[in-house]
Amino acid sequence: MQGPVPGFRLLIVLVLSAVLIVADDRFERLEPLRSGIASALAPVFWLGNAPDRFGDWFAGVVTPREDLLSENEALKARLMILERRALKYGALAAENNRLRELMNASGALDDRVVVAEVVGVSPDPFSHEVIINKGARDGLEAGQAILDSNGLMGQVLYTAAFTSRVLLISDSSHAVPVEVLRNGLRAILLGNGDIGQLELVHVPDTADIREGDVLVSSGLGGRFPKGYPVAEVSHITKDPGAPFVTIHATPMARLSRSKLVLVVFSEAGAAGTEELYDQQEAGSMAPDAGPETGRETN
Repeated sequence: MQGPVPGFRLLIVLVLSAVLIVADDRFERLEPLRSGIASALAPVFWLGNAPDRFGDWFAGVVTPREDLLSENEALKARLMILERRALKYGALAAENNRLRELMNASGALDDRVVVAEVVGVSPDPFSHEVIINKGARDGLEAGQAILDSNGLMGQVLYTAAFTSRVLLISDSSHAVPVEVLRNGLRAILLGNGDIGQLELVHVPDTADIREGDVLVSSGLGGRFPKGYPVAEVSHITKDPGAPFVTIHATPMARLSRSKLVLVVFSEAGAAGTEELYDQQEAGSMAPDAGPETGRETN
């Protein structure tokens, strides 16, 4: 007995396929069957991908030690680069804050100012001097006042073409005529070689002065313009029978830490270099002397 001819078989397959297509498209009758077939074939698909997955896992397990060391070194190098950048950004942020402080300070001044940077410090432990990166070509002259964002730092001692040497108010040869901001009491503030402490001299024991009083430049002598913050009274000692009190004050400027400073240009004008040196060599100090008058270094 012969089976159906090949042509008839093909016709049956085509008719059955058309029926299934129409049933699936119009009536969605084959969705459960398709889902079941897909679920049944899932292990086959997983087994087909298993060799590739196993190869990746094995390669990760048996990574050569040299590759791990190389990757570790690369990560360390990247970490150092990122840390350096973080430090640089921190320094830039701090410098930006200092510039903002200086801009705020210069905005409160009536005189023309120029920003300078401290580029050197005197190696002599008995001389409190710094070097700034502005000089004669920038219009600086001996005697000009130097400020930071907090207060008076000192004055220009002498200038070169590109740099200037600044005498700090803490130097033992420096003096500033000041007044108490609270009541206008005038006195002379001397440096004593201590970067963190100044001395207020010739103050009678009956004078109205208290710890915490702010001392500002009085403008006497024409060296420093009036009203610049200089120091704050920190300690007052009264010896029985002594006509004067011993008064110590803390500089308001950050003498050993400020990197950016302001050079003040005022109409009062700074004295020439020869005048400044002559006054320092004179070594005498009168109660009503100007801030440029020096006293002998001990």
